[in-house]
Amino acid sequence: MATQLLSVSSLSAGTDDKPILHDIDLSVGEGECHVLMGPNGAGKSTLGHVIMGDPAYRVTSGSIGFAGEDVTELPADKRSLAGIFLSYQAPVEVPGVPLYSFLRSICQMRPELKTTARKFRERVGEIAESLDLDQSFLMRELNVGFSGGEKKKIEMLQLLLLRPRLAILDETDSGLDVDALGIVSRGIQAYRDQVGGALVVITHNTRILERLEVDRTHVMVKGHMVAEGPADLIAEIDARGFERFERCEDCDGCPMVGDAQ
Repeated sequence: MATQLLSVSSLSAGTDDKPILHDIDLSVGEGECHVLMGPNGAGKSTLGHVIMGDPAYRVTSGSIGFAGEDVTELPADKRSLAGIFLSYQAPVEVPGVPLYSFLRSICQMRPELKTTARKFRERVGEIAESLDLDQSFLMRELNVGFSGGEKKKIEMLQLLLLRPRLAILDETDSGLDVDALGIVSRGIQAYRDQVGGALVVITHNTRILERLEVDRTHVMVKGHMVAEGPADLIAEIDARGFERFERCEDCDGCPMVGDAQ
């Protein structure tokens, strides 16, 4: 059994005026791949942002543990330095900040990633080439004017460069055409092969999971974790959708919670 890396225990959270997550439990081991699925509005993205420490959300009860430390009160930058990475469903544009300078700055903050300017330039170039990303993008402002597919490639570039212990991928496949989806899938597999880090993949599209060896699948409905099971659960959802999970109108004490049959 893998050593526990992420431990979310009885977590409830939301915005100042709206509760969203209700008593969530989630455990992810070192190097494991977990898939988080559910209908729109289930709270999947919120859970990813709360684990990352997004200040837009407030934890009202429960805890988040990472690598044996309680990170519930840590700000997002400290969680990032500890080795948590979140890819955004809609990556933000940052005018005035060149992508290359941004990448160089965040790597300099991580002692284990510090290197000479020449080696850093070579490493970034290698990763960009593996993702079919024109290196001219490195001199452009971060995500400004980039297409959806280009933004997702940039996130894969960051993932492979930063080598986090845990990567939370929030709808990374959203809006991608077939070619871009293939490149992003290749980047995720490269992360698994080269880094061996843990993954939490939040998705509606099971195609991005075809090349991944999934350890556990989790289903959320209305801010509750209503089911957990092996990788086989993905095939059932792909064939039948979330209907049987959505039938439970009051998820508190829902009998579906636990291993799905």
